[in-house]
Amino acid sequence: MSYVIHGAAGAQGNPLLSRLKTAGKPVVAVGRKPGTRPDGTPVVAAGYTSVQELAGVYAGADGVFVHLPVAAEEDRLTYARNIVAALSEARPRRVVVSTSGAVIDSPHPQLQAPDDSAVLTLIRGLEETGLSHAVIAPRLFLENLLLPPILDAVRTQGVLRYPPAADFPVSWSSHLDNADAAAALLDRPDITGTIAVGQHPGITGPDLAQAFADHLGRPVSYEPLSPEAFGHLLVPLIADAGAAEVTALYERLATAPDNAISPHNSAQQLLGLTPRTTGQWLTQIGL
Repeated sequence: MSYVIHGAAGAQGNPLLSRLKTAGKPVVAVGRKPGTRPDGTPVVAAGYTSVQELAGVYAGADGVFVHLPVAAEEDRLTYARNIVAALSEARPRRVVVSTSGAVIDSPHPQLQAPDDSAVLTLIRGLEETGLSHAVIAPRLFLENLLLPPILDAVRTQGVLRYPPAADFPVSWSSHLDNADAAAALLDRPDITGTIAVGQHPGITGPDLAQAFADHLGRPVSYEPLSPEAFGHLLVPLIADAGAAEVTALYERLATAPDNAISPHNSAQQLLGLTPRTTGQWLTQIGL
């Protein structure tokens, strides 16, 4: 029996893998090529395009952590359907899904992921399997602020440039907070449904800038970016399709009063987990 982690080399999967290994859990990473990670974790090759390969990895697992990769939505829909088919066939004991910031539990309808989106296709399909599962629903990740064009401006110009308006509250969280919630939920079959991860109440862009200023010991101001300008910055990092998805997300955010979680289904309420403040996160990552 083991815990299967998608994206174990990436931003969400790697901190979760580290937490599980520290707790003495047997872990298997899903990757493009079989092998062994430097930390000794076995890597099993399985592609999102193969139900057979995925089912082979999931079979007998105590838990599976899944999140859809950044890609064209048409591809993500294929991946979602294949993951559901593989989970249905393999029947692992527990599944935890991260929405990766896609909104599925907001009171603002304009922020909700479309019914035909890949993330909701994955979640609805998982519900139909009858498997024990939970869905982690973060909002925006603090690690977004470490993207080279964003962090470079903070360091060289003392300006934090990011899309939301200066008075727009967001329940920011880090990948570390997401990993804390995922690790807890993999061993908590009594908790199902959607668990919101993020700071409550939400914080604004100037709040983020002040945290950077306090941490770096010099002034940092906040300057909103348009969604289009932000998407353009991301093209070299995640290609046109990924940048287009991100641009569309921030365009939707601009039509709402906030992107904050509700306390009733929060990790704070359901799991007793308080997310890191921006200052705590900056200290922990050693910026």
